Amino acid sequence: MLFSPACERNKGPILAVLKEWLPAHAQVLEIGSGSGQHAAFFCQQIAGLTWQTSERQESLTDLQAQLEALSPTLPAAIALDVTDAGQWPCQSFDAVFSANTAHIMSAAAVTHLLAGASRVLRPSGLLLLYGPFHDGGIHTAASNAAFDQHLRSLDPAMGVRDAIELVQQGQNLGLDLLADLPLPANNRMLVLERPKPASCSHQAA
Repeated sequence: MLFSPACERNKGPILAVLKEWLPAHAQVLEIGSGSGQHAAFFCQQIAGLTWQTSERQESLTDLQAQLEALSPTLPAAIALDVTDAGQWPCQSFDAVFSANTAHIMSAAAVTHLLAGASRVLRPSGLLLLYGPFHDGGIHTAASNAAFDQHLRSLDPAMGVRDAIELVQQGQNLGLDLLADLPLPANNRMLVLERPKPASCSHQAA
């Protein structure tokens, strides 16, 4: 069985954010569901929540087996590589959620994640990105700086991402920053929104 100690530690603080920000009966797409612990826990705690899990193809079988053990009523997991536009679902969602994935993806893949989210979010839909971030190279804690160095020693493509850069990329894709929430263990939740289209009124000449 898959088990993530990080998911176990952070599920409570993340739940509090979801309860505050998600609309009632929200439909959520999770990017990189890993062990499925978040999906099972959040659906147990939030009535009416629909949670679509996803993973890269090579990890899909393990995730699905885990979901069937944790919460058999959850929808089947889908294969999703964020860099493949054809794998993104055709349906729309109230929110796209991803936890502790941006720093293990390449910077280019994170850009694809933002672009994909902007396509599948409904107007007023939210992108919720959880994890460690820095601001222009300034880390919020020494532990995050050490973690960043460790990641880059494993793979130069990995690393703690720059929140300022992510927000700017999101704005370029039509996603506006609503909140940058500090969470335990020097993590943050970036909350970005796909705004509703501007309405215009026409007056007779």
